[in-house]
Amino acid sequence: MISVDKAVRSCARNIVITSNLSPGDGVIVSGGAHAQMLLEEIALECYKKGATPTIVVSSDSYKERMYKETSASNLAREPKQLIGLLKASDMIIVVDELDDPAVASRYPRNKIKAREKSMFQIQKLLSHPTKGKKWLFAGWPTRAAARHSHVSYSELREIIVGGIAAPPNQLMRIGKQVDEGFGDASWAHVWDDNGTDFEVKIEGRRRYIDDGVISKMDFDTGDRGANLPAGELFCAPCETVGSGTLYCPITRDRYSEKILKDVHLEFRDGKLQLDSVTASKNRDVLISSFKQCLANDKEKYNPVRTLNLAELGIGFNPRIKRAIGYILTDEKVTGTVHLAFGSNFGYGGNSRSWMHWDFVSAPGVNLEVERVDGEMVRVMEKGKFV
Repeated sequence: MISVDKAVRSCARNIVITSNLSPGDGVIVSGGAHAQMLLEEIALECYKKGATPTIVVSSDSYKERMYKETSASNLAREPKQLIGLLKASDMIIVVDELDDPAVASRYPRNKIKAREKSMFQIQKLLSHPTKGKKWLFAGWPTRAAARHSHVSYSELREIIVGGIAAPPNQLMRIGKQVDEGFGDASWAHVWDDNGTDFEVKIEGRRRYIDDGVISKMDFDTGDRGANLPAGELFCAPCETVGSGTLYCPITRDRYSEKILKDVHLEFRDGKLQLDSVTASKNRDVLISSFKQCLANDKEKYNPVRTLNLAELGIGFNPRIKRAIGYILTDEKVTGTVHLAFGSNFGYGGNSRSWMHWDFVSAPGVNLEVERVDGEMVRVMEKGKFV
């Protein structure tokens, strides 16, 4: 296992490589106090590129007290100083904010909803396809996060740090191979032996290869964000077309970070059938999160797309071997496909929403596409790329 210091420096370099900065760029570097060493290394790498970073730090205890001791009405106020900082910046880099994800389960739901409203302008600044700022979200392993996911710290480090270390040229090569099967694709059909069986329409929608670099072409075509670890092919399917079911063995709640297991989702005409959702653990939390976003979306957006299809993605990071309930890495597991519901405006879709929640299939799915001329092409069979 590589040392912590070496891992920090390596990840910081990869994060700044992904950011593709230019001299003079203003960069916000944000994260939790537990990742202070990493945040500083990222900022130093930004300086080496000629960019000017500003570090913004919080902590688990601060976040918990903020939700406990502050009224909902005050939490709903726009953070005008942060909005101003983001407007003056070219990019924001965010590292996992919480040392222990379990802390989020203690935030009152009504105050989470209020806080979300305060972030509307920030969301607009980040999601606009032609005026949006560049952004990057990176994972970082902690012992508390490993306990939360019921894995060893060494395994979590390998998943996150190892996943970030996957070379962009390797990811691009794999992504291009996967993408070849989607040429002139009209529909995608995904199924497995666990209950997943759905079809979505992808005709006319651009596909993106997540290779770990925000290139100029990505930026110019509206794909201005990135996640690390990287490693997926994704697109925005038609939001109001497509039907079927998806089985997701494990995931985390969008707000509370609580683990959900054995989730079965059904959608018709592109819309999630919320009343039909089942799960063996924390179904009520999932329902509550979607309803919370629905309430906020009804105040801001028309049409309301909280429950509509937002993304079809195929994972292919060779360093990430299994799902642990951490969506950032689960969706990069080879042999899995994921669907998201909610917002997709930033990468070729038509939906704006507070919601964007990815649900990752079990490994070993089959994927077939129907091309415009009616030809059927198998892209994946039992989790193996054809």
